[in-house]
Amino acid sequence: MGGLDLAIILAYFALMLAIGVYASRRQRGTEDYFVAGRRMGVFSVTCLWLSSWIGGASISGTASRAYSMGITAIWYVLIISFGLVIYGLVMAKPAKKLSNKFHNVTFPDFIENRYDTKTRVATTVTTVLAYIAYTASQFVAGAGILNALTGWPLYVCFLVTTVVIVVYTAIGGMVAVAYTDVAQMILLVLGIVLLAVPCSAHLVRTEQLSFSSLPDTYFDLGAYGWGSIAALGLSTVFSFFTCMDGYTKVFAAKDEKTARAGTLLAAGVVVVIAACATYLGFVARLEFPNLESSSASLATLIIEKFPIGVKGLVLVAILAAIMSTGDVCVLTASSNITRDLVQRFLNPNISEKRMMTLSVFSSAAIGLVAALFAWYEQDIIDTLFIAFTINSAGLFLPTVCGLFWKKSSSNAAFASIMLSLVIVLVWYVGGKVSSVPIFQVDALWPAFLASALVYFAICLAGKQSGAEREKIASFFQAKQE
Repeated sequence: MGGLDLAIILAYFALMLAIGVYASRRQRGTEDYFVAGRRMGVFSVTCLWLSSWIGGASISGTASRAYSMGITAIWYVLIISFGLVIYGLVMAKPAKKLSNKFHNVTFPDFIENRYDTKTRVATTVTTVLAYIAYTASQFVAGAGILNALTGWPLYVCFLVTTVVIVVYTAIGGMVAVAYTDVAQMILLVLGIVLLAVPCSAHLVRTEQLSFSSLPDTYFDLGAYGWGSIAALGLSTVFSFFTCMDGYTKVFAAKDEKTARAGTLLAAGVVVVIAACATYLGFVARLEFPNLESSSASLATLIIEKFPIGVKGLVLVAILAAIMSTGDVCVLTASSNITRDLVQRFLNPNISEKRMMTLSVFSSAAIGLVAALFAWYEQDIIDTLFIAFTINSAGLFLPTVCGLFWKKSSSNAAFASIMLSLVIVLVWYVGGKVSSVPIFQVDALWPAFLASALVYFAICLAGKQSGAEREKIASFFQAKQE
């Protein structure tokens, strides 16, 4: 790789850190740190959505799957678009209205307003574990790209990726995330849509490459397996309703209309990204049909075939997608620790200054744990699937039904969340240490089914206390105001 390309990448890292420092000086308190003062416009909300869902798996992961499996790779990102549309139409406005009424900052805040303290704790634990896995997936993608670019040892690439993301997120909070994500999404569209795809199309024309030379299975939308596609689809769509960072974006919007419009606009951009990433994987297969690892396919195409200068910009665009997702994940898990555990239970009167300091240290801790998990579990899509399953299997029904069904009870929500989490963790460990066939079934199915049975059984058979009925009435009245 040429010196110009390396200079572009180093300049990008420096810019992200500089934005973090600048944002840290514009914060006026913890509400700025966690939800950007609740003043984000449509474009900023759109960029925040794209930053958290269009990451390493969406670009590098989709391209590598397209390289090895064909057009079926498009499902992962296409499903994200479906999830955005559904969430935008169903949840954006009521979640924003309730957050303004109850001054919610985190998803567990939202859950406790509907249920009780024990359900908040179960939600917090589930969210932290899920976001460690989300963060790990972005570290895997970022380290892989840096390794392919620079030839540095993989552990050095993990270290660089982790440090840069954690530092600018920790010191700048949501303001830094908002600023950097706008810059990174502009870089993403410029690099992938306006540079990478046209360059690849030019290669296909000038080198007379033919897509007809690929196996027929490459044009089978169901080649990944319809069961796996369905599991991925359900867990991803469910995750929109249970991912804390989604609620954070809605809480950060300046009003309800902005929250919905930003979400739906993001859905349209995601479709374009899905098509582009899949196309790049196809072209990489035509150019380099015998790569040892499909995970290196996109980086190889860019480094070997793109012009000097262009390759630096395109690779920065991929890094931007990865790091913009990583920063949201780090901030989300950090706010769970500081807001939902420390401030809520250990020290309710903690000063804002100490909260900010604690947020920096908790971000660093989350980054370290996620990096260790990433080093162990180095498949991007598999790591994301773990995160989606943890986050969605048990939280979906309590979240959605709690918003629209008055018989949804705190005991049912708590029991279903904890049961689902235990099943997912047992399935994950069981799949790693044994070859028992049952553990080869996607954990989503047993976890969600068991959670649903327990949830509805307790809701329909149990009785709500007078205090709980009063709380539910207050919650639904706030939603209707």
